[in-house]
Amino acid sequence: MIDIINPQIGEKVYDGAVGSAGFLCEAYDYMYQRMEKNVDNLKILQENTFFGKEKKNLAYVIGIMNMILHGIEAPNIKHTNTLGEPIRDIQEKDRYHVILANPPFGGKERPEVQQNFDIKTGETAFLFMQHFIKSLKAGGRAAIVIKNTILSNSDNASVALRKHILESCNLHTILDMPAGTFTGAGVKTVVLFFTKGEPSKKIWYYSLNAGRNMGKTNPLNDKDMEDFKTLQKTRKDSLNSWTLNISDIDENTYDLSVKNPFTPDEAELRTPKKILEDMETLDKETNEILASIKELV
Repeated sequence: MIDIINPQIGEKVYDGAVGSAGFLCEAYDYMYQRMEKNVDNLKILQENTFFGKEKKNLAYVIGIMNMILHGIEAPNIKHTNTLGEPIRDIQEKDRYHVILANPPFGGKERPEVQQNFDIKTGETAFLFMQHFIKSLKAGGRAAIVIKNTILSNSDNASVALRKHILESCNLHTILDMPAGTFTGAGVKTVVLFFTKGEPSKKIWYYSLNAGRNMGKTNPLNDKDMEDFKTLQKTRKDSLNSWTLNISDIDENTYDLSVKNPFTPDEAELRTPKKILEDMETLDKETNEILASIKELV
């Protein structure tokens, strides 16, 4: 995700669901390794680059400790409920160049929290998506890990959210993750890559197939991502990747489901009548073979 987004010195990087601060720590390592090592850059990287918010007490403490251990001496992490802030109050000074986040799966928010958003829904992750879009500067870039139901749910809020994303951002890439990538999530996930400030015209999909079952003892690794990273530079079609023109989608549903056109069609299921006929044919053939054998004995 960080390789694709490519954060630069001078840009502000934000995670509104910071958790253990994994994204911010990885972004720090990425930027530190690539920047020119001087006093000004080090000061910017330490003091005015990484920002986050976390609601839960334990996760907040772990996130702060993790950032300090990675070399960020004074983390800019607020202990607050991100969704408690009305998105209408977010001003230009509150916006960021880069957002990297993995909002909570399966959470439900109270009606009073939903009032802070233009598109009201109980889905925590979908409220976070609205927050992230509002928190991006024009031209800002984001990579968000989210459950794949955001692409296909048919309720009014989900349809409105997809419409909002496509109209306000260039959703240029959707990475479909293998089942089990996020242990305990219980759902399949996708990574949405988008740039704010221009509408979407085409979406490049990549369905990641690692060729093995994902899990805690068998996690995703850099090698698994090599083909995606290579193809994403030109957004080339392959057996695992394809392009969807926004003009081709149904404007009543804005359905963005992952549907690989290069996947071979599954064999049509037989009807019960056909199954019985096949069984009778096999029984007849078996009886004929047995009769032949008996003649030989």
